[in-house]
Amino acid sequence: MADVDHRAKRPLSPHLQIYSPMLTMMMSIVHRLTGIALYAGTLLLAYWLLSLVSGEAAYTDAREIFGSFFGRLVLFGYTWALIHHMFGGIRHFIWDTGRGLEPDDRELLVKLGLIGSIVVTIVIWCIGYYVV
Repeated sequence: MADVDHRAKRPLSPHLQIYSPMLTMMMSIVHRLTGIALYAGTLLLAYWLLSLVSGEAAYTDAREIFGSFFGRLVLFGYTWALIHHMFGGIRHFIWDTGRGLEPDDRELLVKLGLIGSIVVTIVIWCIGYYVV
């Protein structure tokens, strides 16, 4: 029996270079990134809550930070990440029930989640500005 390198005969696993990027693939990555961003946003929320109980000076400092342009931009991003992650979770729940797994249905759910997260975030911020 000849020495044959069996590793050369085995099929290779598909890799990212083989797949063309699809919207569902990109949104899966974004879902993971928003989950990571929510950890950082939760630290900001904890900072704000701690400033509430730490006295007027601490709360004034936190209010200045979150009220700045950069602070509001971060809060807007946190709101979008929260809403987008929620819609991604709903999409995965629908998939767990065995529905929406056809290619067209998957793309539709992803598009609805992306558009919905943007619209809901803008609506939340508009309501926030209207109330305050």
